Amino acid sequence: MLPNTKSHFLGSASSESGFENGLQSSGLGLPNDVALECLVRVPFNQFSTAESVCRGWKVEIELPEFRRHRKAAGLTRSIVVASQSRVDNTRNRLAFKLSGMPVYRLTICEPDTGNWSELPPVREFSNGLPMFCQLIGVGSDLVVMGGCDPVNWEVSNSVFVYNFVSCKWRRGADMPGGRRSFFACTSDLDHTVFVAGGHDDEKNALRSATAYDVATDKWVPLPDMARERDECKGIFRGGKFHVIGGYCTDRQGRFERSAEAFDVATWQWSQVEENFLETGTCPRTFTNGADGRIYMCREDNVVTVTGNTWQAVAKLPAEVSSVAYVTTWQDKLLVMASANFGEPHIAYLMDMKKYTWTKVDAPEEYSGHVQSSCCLEI
Repeated sequence: MLPNTKSHFLGSASSESGFENGLQSSGLGLPNDVALECLVRVPFNQFSTAESVCRGWKVEIELPEFRRHRKAAGLTRSIVVASQSRVDNTRNRLAFKLSGMPVYRLTICEPDTGNWSELPPVREFSNGLPMFCQLIGVGSDLVVMGGCDPVNWEVSNSVFVYNFVSCKWRRGADMPGGRRSFFACTSDLDHTVFVAGGHDDEKNALRSATAYDVATDKWVPLPDMARERDECKGIFRGGKFHVIGGYCTDRQGRFERSAEAFDVATWQWSQVEENFLETGTCPRTFTNGADGRIYMCREDNVVTVTGNTWQAVAKLPAEVSSVAYVTTWQDKLLVMASANFGEPHIAYLMDMKKYTWTKVDAPEEYSGHVQSSCCLEI
């Protein structure tokens, strides 16, 4: 059983000597520094090809140090993975199951290049992803959690992990406890996924929380939150798992203004911050900025909080109305949205220094409804 201690989540990276030993055992006769320079420049969608060159390269690419070297060299690339409905190009409309529900698949958007692609399906979901499943990026892994069967609406606690290095899926340990829907989740971007709130099969809002170590495939319970929080939002910043908004069982659909945070170092929740939000609103568009600030879309604006004051920093593009997802990295902010309900989804990229927008062009087949998304730096 995974120990219920903070030390487990501080992790222990492989040694630098292990990284160098793998290079020396590559068998290709390349000096370590030359081999490393070659490897860190391999595009993320060619990792599996590079792994097949020799055992030494496979070892190196799978070590945590490899990703850190790529990042230090400025060679990582931010990608957005979305649970997006499939578009039937022959009829220029969404593809539906026999049950009448849209078919969702995993798509990749590379905002910096404008490239779009599709991930191989999870074998168990070859006919479409569960409705409302959650996507979380953890290092070089994509974690797909929960959701509802689109035919019988049965809630699943399943966990599946896609590794961008091996380009393979694996089944993870199921989320513990009873079935949970519309929960907050996020990651420390390294090895741990945090989950809190949501509701059970009886629509009772939950206070419970838990954490999943992707590498060891182990779950550990966290202390309960102070409040029940259904449809809350999770972000990770400053070593803390922040859970924002949501509502309790007795206030179905009436969102609170409060937030609370779990400190990984002390293994405790903070006191509830009652007036974190100016108004009770759905926190779906909250995102943690690379500059340490929190951003969200409100009405026609991108807003951020300074001290206790929320203020607009930019107007949303005119054709953006129903926002599905917001994320940031470096000095950029991405919005995935539609002009109106039921219309094709589009993506816009904002330069956070100049507050200017650029539309991210997408083929028609990548204009379906976006249900959930996450950002990874590969």
